[in-house]
Amino acid sequence: MRPPAYQVLADELRADITSGRLQPGERLPPEPELCVKTGVSRSTVREALRLLASQHLIVTTRGVTGGSFVAHPDAEQLADSLTTGFTLLTNSAGVGLADVLELRRALEVPGAGLAAARRGEEHLIEIRGTLFDPMVDDLDTMMLGHAAFHTAVAKATGNPLFELVVRPIYHASYGEDLTASLPDGYWMHIDADHRQLLDCLVARDAAAATRAASGHLDYIEAATSSRR
Repeated sequence: MRPPAYQVLADELRADITSGRLQPGERLPPEPELCVKTGVSRSTVREALRLLASQHLIVTTRGVTGGSFVAHPDAEQLADSLTTGFTLLTNSAGVGLADVLELRRALEVPGAGLAAARRGEEHLIEIRGTLFDPMVDDLDTMMLGHAAFHTAVAKATGNPLFELVVRPIYHASYGEDLTASLPDGYWMHIDADHRQLLDCLVARDAAAATRAASGHLDYIEAATSSRR
């Protein structure tokens, strides 16, 4: 079955964007020109552009100088679509917590070393802002802080691909309650690990940062081993 015309046009424009034929900031042809070029109605063109905008591939502005422009890549926005796919996979029977931890180990251990070597003062400020206090903060605050901490460390690598891939791990919706049956003192340990890794980043000690990240995941793996 042939897909709808707006989908076909969106696919063609997406291919031009992802291949680099259309560069970030470049203006797409005006709607009337796209209608003539593709032989579709204006409503079809607008639906295709709305779809691309929802995928953060273009931005549309109004006015005399307005139009549709190729968006500048942004890891936070692009990660939204990855999060959906990540959620689908992690809620399937074939993917479990052990797989998530394996992925985290592959990304976060070397990423910690890169962050220690490349971080700027603005990264340290952002990371400090994610720290929580397990003595007073509730579970939701600590969960959000945990996600924000690891996303901020990924950003500190200076490689936007780390943030793009790490972010969905912490923003996906999991079918199981990942906070169930955690041992006493779990969040105290997580907080201590975060602060230890931050100290390594402050000191620009890449070797110590990778050890701290590895030890952090060792603890999580041991603490959740009965659920895998």
